[in-house]
Amino acid sequence: MVSEAHEAVGPIDYLVVEFPGNRMTGEGFPLLVDLVDRGIIRILDLMFVRKETDGTVSGMEIADLDGDGTLDLSVFEGASSGLLGQDDLEDAASALEPGSSAGILIYENSWAAPFAAAMHRSGARLVASGRIPMPAVMAALDAAESATT
Repeated sequence: MVSEAHEAVGPIDYLVVEFPGNRMTGEGFPLLVDLVDRGIIRILDLMFVRKETDGTVSGMEIADLDGDGTLDLSVFEGASSGLLGQDDLEDAASALEPGSSAGILIYENSWAAPFAAAMHRSGARLVASGRIPMPAVMAALDAAESATT
């Protein structure tokens, strides 16, 4: 039986975002903080990995990404649920081009937790889930727009 604490958890997703040439500007991080502040997501794990030009992989510390003297990600320092392990870092790094780095983010979709809990209480069960790739969405929207003009 699922406990009430687990019943109120939203879907858990992950992202691996590559920064070619190790160019992290930090531009997206205020938006990530905003999502957390508004309760839309909850960060479970945030780690960084670098793949050197020779293929060597290493973890990266949370750092001052834009060079302004302020740790851009200090708000996420210590964000570690234990879901993300060394093997996950290596898997993520295998998708990277040499000379690149990546942020690996595991997050809860907090916005969905009340809905998921209500569905569970009513006896409903999730039978399928997935993501539609953005290129497929854009192609479908373009096709629909072309059909109406």
